Amino acid sequence: MGLLKAKLSKYDVPQTLMKAGLYPFFREIESDQDTVVSIKGKKVLMFGSNSYLGLTNHPKIKEAAKKAIDKYGTGCAGSRFLNGTLDIHIELENKLALLVQKESAVCFSTGFQVNLGVVSILAGRDDYLLLDELDHASIIEGSRLSFSKVFKFAHNDMNSLESKLKLCDPVSVKMIVADGIFSMEGDIINLPEVVRLSKKYNASIMIDDAHSLGVLGRNGAGTADHFGLTNDVDLIMGTFSKSLAALGGFIAGDEAVINYIKHNSRSLLFSASMTPASVATVLCAIDIMENEPERIQHLWNITRYANDRFKTLGFDTGKTASPIIPLFIRDDIKALKMAQSLLQDGVFVNPVVSPGVPKEDSLIRFSLMATHTIKQVDIAIDKITKCATKLGVINLSEAFHS
Repeated sequence: MGLLKAKLSKYDVPQTLMKAGLYPFFREIESDQDTVVSIKGKKVLMFGSNSYLGLTNHPKIKEAAKKAIDKYGTGCAGSRFLNGTLDIHIELENKLALLVQKESAVCFSTGFQVNLGVVSILAGRDDYLLLDELDHASIIEGSRLSFSKVFKFAHNDMNSLESKLKLCDPVSVKMIVADGIFSMEGDIINLPEVVRLSKKYNASIMIDDAHSLGVLGRNGAGTADHFGLTNDVDLIMGTFSKSLAALGGFIAGDEAVINYIKHNSRSLLFSASMTPASVATVLCAIDIMENEPERIQHLWNITRYANDRFKTLGFDTGKTASPIIPLFIRDDIKALKMAQSLLQDGVFVNPVVSPGVPKEDSLIRFSLMATHTIKQVDIAIDKITKCATKLGVINLSEAFHS
């Protein structure tokens, strides 16, 4: 056995969980990403998806993807920089810039590549990156590639952010980077205060709208639009793998900034471009999102309904203000047991355990789609409540007594 294999063979956490019947990852789905999926031939309610608008199997979107393949083929065989730019790439970028009300936008192959390729290059050796401690891993990875000084502030804590800004050189570039909606906790960045502090300390702002696009703002335009602060946010990033039913991502901002990114971001320059089918999917998804506002409205209706029910039943849902509802279990083993038990009972949810979060913050991530019905939500909540009661996560008698 080589040294590398010998070293890595010591990592046996997955095998240990498998032996205990608690391994919750890489579950094989045999159907489309709908409110009901098929796993091992069994129908399961899906409450673990990021398809917030429920568009992944929309007939118009599937038809648009097929037509793109017929016209352009299955791939571009190169990067955007060289031979991989199609006319529909430009069409999509113009449409995205208009959606988020910025001068320009550029598309990457994945959302992860956007953050990796943007965060890593915009601040130099004498500059600063200020990150929320719960920012997505792609932002963290981008900061690790940057030559800038990196400060993390306590989650959504504006006093902590200001204390970090005070440590920065006043004449250096300072870029605050934060998720719009935080992907596990479901809360929204306090953007009004971030903007106030950015003006006080002459800092720039980049918002990751991976989980906000299609959820917040007019026609799903995102966090900045939600707060009416689009002109105060320098860069808006988004992904296509959630609300927009495809794969890819984009960054939008001033023309000069996007021009720099297009010619300097390695994850753009040295990666193959978005496939024609993905581009066509996003174009169609944006049309549906803008022309069917009732989708977003229904998503918020069932979000409020589900969160109210969970709270009434005694669940701790933290500070969520979005279709991502964390059910804090605060015990890794119980969270894993819940996920496995619920899957057997026909409900798919995601356990979030250490080291992804501290053990005391382990949770079940319950996420909603615009295509869920109240009946489906009720069935899932009833089954989750039964399981949580059995494991001692909640006490129904105490919940109703209080």
